[in-house]
Amino acid sequence: MADKGERYLVLKEAVLKTLDNSRELSDQELSACIEEELFRRDKTMLLSLAQRRQYAEAIFASFRKFGVLQELIEDIEVTEILVNGPMQIFYEKNGALRPYGKCFSGAEELSDLIQAICAGGNRMVNEASPIVDTRLTDGSRVNIVLNPISLDGAALSIRKFPKEPMRMKTLLACGSLSEEMAGFLKKLVIAGYNLFVSGGTGSGKTTLLNALSEFIPGDERVITIEDSAELQLNGIANLVRLETRNAGFAGVSPIGIRELIRTALRMRPDRILVGECRGPEAVDLLSANNTGHAGSMGTGHANSTHDMLSRLETMVLMGADLPVSAIRGQIASGIDVFIHLGRLRDKSRRVLEIAELDGIRDGEIQLNVLFRFVQTGEREGRIEGRWRKTGELHHLEKWEAAGFSKEGP
Repeated sequence: MADKGERYLVLKEAVLKTLDNSRELSDQELSACIEEELFRRDKTMLLSLAQRRQYAEAIFASFRKFGVLQELIEDIEVTEILVNGPMQIFYEKNGALRPYGKCFSGAEELSDLIQAICAGGNRMVNEASPIVDTRLTDGSRVNIVLNPISLDGAALSIRKFPKEPMRMKTLLACGSLSEEMAGFLKKLVIAGYNLFVSGGTGSGKTTLLNALSEFIPGDERVITIEDSAELQLNGIANLVRLETRNAGFAGVSPIGIRELIRTALRMRPDRILVGECRGPEAVDLLSANNTGHAGSMGTGHANSTHDMLSRLETMVLMGADLPVSAIRGQIASGIDVFIHLGRLRDKSRRVLEIAELDGIRDGEIQLNVLFRFVQTGEREGRIEGRWRKTGELHHLEKWEAAGFSKEGP
């Protein structure tokens, strides 16, 4: 008797041959075809009722959903899915990375899923272009690397996002920041301060940007710019979402972040939100911030606020041959406040620091740290700490113009 994987392939191939490819089948019709084929082969394969149900669900998922990954996709507690070739799957749940007990039937099934995901995100991946970033319909981030770049088979990484947009009250409930800090950030957004969120991979940068968006006044026009659309902004009626395009089929030219920022400036934005700065587009973001688009936001990878300053300088140099003094001047005037996030040893995500850019002295950008997370201990594997207010906001022009108290936060 063939093993479970071989029987699955035989059944799936048999169902495929019975399908009417001249039209689109409904879910009910597809399920009926699968059940009919399983019933027809029941005597030769000796399937129990439980086995028939498992094969029916697996085959249906392979045609219409995510195949072996469907259970992980539907589990709201799973935050990340990592596929290392067809035989090895890991997932993250409650901050812990675990192996998954199931696998794909083979490289072909994994390849079919990858192509379906790319088609749904209007992306293309093949041997000529073996690396692609895309997204699922719910906004979850997807990265794909094909063989031979990925030596052990196609690698698929899915960063899941909640079905409901993240709100500040949820972050407060998770202990990601304090009530005082949330109130302060709310006022910064309303007043139109230019904010830049930094942090490592998986620290929650996009999540915080989503939460901050609920404080943007409802009468403003907002344009988001991303490599792959992930932001789920809260309560913004006048919203335009722009997404980059990779080079693909013949005659299709790539459109990057820089082109989208320049285009956005002609679309009468009140605020521009850039999902992530990785390179020379930092020049255009700073230019936009310095030309009247108050309240704009962006994110970037860095290990600390000071590291983010250095990275911004490097990114600007990728796109413009400017002296360092001019670059620092652009950064100091184009960004008002840094918000730095971190993922701690216990896998919790916290706002570690909020710092104001306080001008340039002796050629160096000065940081005025306003809030900082201080670790106080550890209990039952969870890090304990508190947020300490360490300074007062110095640049109050926007703050006062919004009608807030002169005393600042």
